[in-house]
Amino acid sequence: MEPLIIAAGAKTPYISLKPESGAIEIKGKSIPENSVEFYQPVLSWLDQYAEKPLTKTSVTVHLEYFNTSSSKCLLDIFRRLEKVHNATNEVTVLWLFEEDDEDMQEAGDDYQSIVKIPFTIKPVE
Repeated sequence: MEPLIIAAGAKTPYISLKPESGAIEIKGKSIPENSVEFYQPVLSWLDQYAEKPLTKTSVTVHLEYFNTSSSKCLLDIFRRLEKVHNATNEVTVLWLFEEDDEDMQEAGDDYQSIVKIPFTIKPVE
């Protein structure tokens, strides 16, 4: 399985999916014109990864901002990871937010309450 790296754009986040280490990173802004289309390769990659995941998968999310349609796509990502976690594999999410950004902190709290994956929600300077 190949890694998937998507460079950050003006309206899209940097995304790194590395099957050899089980490391997943999403960073930046997520306000693409078509979120479903933008995130489709990520969701397809996760479907493939879920067939033979590593015993430990670590996810780091550090978004400055995301729009409503991106929030649905992020939930889709977390739901796929929840299936990996439920299959007796360890999945952890590190949700980073700027320390004065209460909206991003609340978004992390919301995702944590929806999916059954261990979240660490941590402010950064």
